[in-house]
Amino acid sequence: MEIATQLTMMQAARTQGLANIAIVKKQHEMDMALIAMIDEVARSAPPPGQGAAVDKLA
Repeated sequence: MEIATQLTMMQAARTQGLANIAIVKKQHEMDMALIAMIDEVARSAPPPGQGAAVDKLA
């Protein structure tokens, strides 16, 4: 193959690789944001009236 064709193919592969990395990074950021939201809700205090007594029959 010609050098120009090889360079074009290498550049296209590099661009595809960078796009894949960006997509994986963004997906990770979204996953971490979801986990942070769930964690915040799980750590928040119960609503008033809940958690005041232990139901030993449950």
